Amino acid sequence: MIKKSIFAAILIGCASLTASAAASILDIKHSITNENVVPPESFETKTQELEENFYLKHFTERSAKEDAPKTGTAKEYEELLSRLPTEIEMPYNQIVGKFIDMYLGKRRRLVSDMLALHNYYGPMFIEELEREGMPLELQYLPVIESAINPNAVSRAGAAGLWQFMPSTATGMGMEVNSLVDQRRDPRASSKSAAKYFKQLYDIYGDWSLAIAAYNCGPGRVNKALRRAGGGKKDFWEIYNYLPSETRDYVPAFIAANFVMNYHDRYGINPTLVKRPLVTDTVQVKDRVHFKQISEVLNIPIEEIRMLNPQFRKDIIPGNHHPYGLTLPKQQCLSYIMSEDAIKNHDSDAYAVRTYVEPGKQRGDKNGDIADTSSKQPATEQSVNADDNKAIEQELIGKVVRKTHVVGRGENIRDIAKKYGVSATDIKSWNKLRRGKVKEGDELIIEMYERQVADASAVPAPRQQSQKQQTSVPEPRKQEAAESRSVPERQSTDTARKRYSTSASSARHNERRQSETTSRSSKSSKKQTSKQKAKAQKPVNYTVKGGDNLEKIAKRNGTTVDALRKANGMGKNESMLREGQKIKLPGKTTSTSRKSAKSSSKKSTGKSKSTSSKKSSKRKR
Repeated sequence: MIKKSIFAAILIGCASLTASAAASILDIKHSITNENVVPPESFETKTQELEENFYLKHFTERSAKEDAPKTGTAKEYEELLSRLPTEIEMPYNQIVGKFIDMYLGKRRRLVSDMLALHNYYGPMFIEELEREGMPLELQYLPVIESAINPNAVSRAGAAGLWQFMPSTATGMGMEVNSLVDQRRDPRASSKSAAKYFKQLYDIYGDWSLAIAAYNCGPGRVNKALRRAGGGKKDFWEIYNYLPSETRDYVPAFIAANFVMNYHDRYGINPTLVKRPLVTDTVQVKDRVHFKQISEVLNIPIEEIRMLNPQFRKDIIPGNHHPYGLTLPKQQCLSYIMSEDAIKNHDSDAYAVRTYVEPGKQRGDKNGDIADTSSKQPATEQSVNADDNKAIEQELIGKVVRKTHVVGRGENIRDIAKKYGVSATDIKSWNKLRRGKVKEGDELIIEMYERQVADASAVPAPRQQSQKQQTSVPEPRKQEAAESRSVPERQSTDTARKRYSTSASSARHNERRQSETTSRSSKSSKKQTSKQKAKAQKPVNYTVKGGDNLEKIAKRNGTTVDALRKANGMGKNESMLREGQKIKLPGKTTSTSRKSAKSSSKKSTGKSKSTSSKKSSKRKR
């Protein structure tokens, strides 16, 4: 009898132990405690910085009424959580209560702003979660991940609303590079987050474990499950085996759902939305800068950034592949109609070079710089100007077509410089679209065989005396009359034809003058050349972009040393700035001097030969 009673007592004790053990396992999610709670990084978000968000600044208004902080009891929190219509289990415990108190207390102003941001981003979260069949309570995960800030970046390098790490993002098919980071794209990141949660739930079959794996990765959750042993499949059972941050991640998620649903019960007034922001998307297929869009469509660049945080440097690289650009709905049609104007607006400032020749000055996309120095005199002076010596000097001669075979390492700019023409003209003559040439290519070059005469030798139509005018042949008079009727913006080719007669007349006069000069004495020649040099006074020149002393000297028929001397510059000084005015020294008539010297040598030679002949006759 005693044995039976002892056996019965043992059985009752075992049953009570089993019942208490079962009760503790079931109740662990409610009774678990943690004195060292680690809040997510989103709790550190500074409300002042968040308020600078363009949406909060321009589309919302903070409520003037701000109630004193108010919190509830543990029993109240547990009851309210049980009422939420959620698929994911939302139990209450001490850790959940601590996070709820944080949101309702010190972080209540952050909650107000997050409610306003959720008004814009929330519909995107819900749409993508619905598409994948995920629980809609996951829409509040960005509350603890990023405080619903698409530009949030964690200390570990996670970015965007859903805080994806770069490796996870690229594994989910998102683009992450220097110009584009789709982790910050509200739509693309929400789509990837929904797909990722679906994968995690398929692995664990438990939403709390799936949420924990989203925070620390499936590897660490699997490790915690192995360490817990016994085939455990519940987050709260493996709580102590998880990393410290992940332990508090699920409680913080539960608290976020609580406060976003019951904020008004505790006196948190959401930041009010003054006007709705309705957006649409257009496809961009060219490389475009935000500033081009802003200036053409008159949209604040901050608004474009807020709507498109995925473009990290304000550049849409549509030439890589088409990208979606989000704009206010009323501006989307304007963008489509103004696409070419946007692309071409200030395009030089945003151009990217596709080819660069080493050691060359930065120019257009192909590294070429159009050298317009050969056209400069014609653009600066009217064809029928009173004193048109510069044009006449440029146009005396005939046009010659030459063929240039491109050598190794040559580009259009080098060839243009060699022949004294512009790179643009070479492209035009040879119908080159891009301006690239390769070794062996044959290029047509149109240039003058110049016979630069002294400008003073060419009669200026309006400066001739009456006596000189009567001596001019009839065709010359007719030509002079025609030259006065040439329009001011006449092309260089037309000007060339107008001056063909004057050029031949100038050469005829020059030959007659040289014959007369050869008979004069050597001293009179020197005196005449000095007077001519003095007659040409220095003129002012405005320095243009890309100019240097060597270019200016070559263009104006002088030397670098002469330029330095005329402008009081030191021997090695060469610094010029754009817009600076410098003096150009008068052109020396080097051709006249050479001809004078050669004629004097010839005359001296002739006299010597004549005297030698006479002496030989006398000897005979």
